[in-house]
Amino acid sequence: MSAERIERVEGRGLVLRGPDVDTDRIMPARFLRAITFDGLERHVFEDERLSMHQSGAVHPFDQPAAQGASVMVVNNNFGSGSSREHAPQGLRRWGIRAIVGESFAEIFFGNSLMIGLACVTAAPSDIAALMALVDADPSVSIAVDIAAGVCTAGALRFPVTAPPAVRDALMSG
Repeated sequence: MSAERIERVEGRGLVLRGPDVDTDRIMPARFLRAITFDGLERHVFEDERLSMHQSGAVHPFDQPAAQGASVMVVNNNFGSGSSREHAPQGLRRWGIRAIVGESFAEIFFGNSLMIGLACVTAAPSDIAALMALVDADPSVSIAVDIAAGVCTAGALRFPVTAPPAVRDALMSG
């Protein structure tokens, strides 16, 4: 992935609920043997997606409304577990350009920054409101303004944060 300046990410949202979503869930271990990251997007949450499909449920990544989403909304400690860089690579290649969450695991956060996948944090109440809005209206556009430190969606507007060095790195490419 080439370096690009990221000041704002805008698009439809994908809600993925739950605390402590680890990288083993995001990208199963059998896909870590690849020499390149090409094609990893096909395997994001593969085991969970298959399990839910077999039980008659639909994983958030398989929801028709989520196709083409570029902003993911998550709860706390997203990307915990092992340090596999394949997890953010798979998400980015799937089409996710920004993740708005309560908190992120440190290594996942760093790996995401290195490939231009913007991760910003917000208060749990703001995350809950954004999740509810996307559930009610999957077509709503979410704008994550890195420069201004604000997320907007419909009538919602709330602050988002990233460490100053991270904010500067995203905005400078």
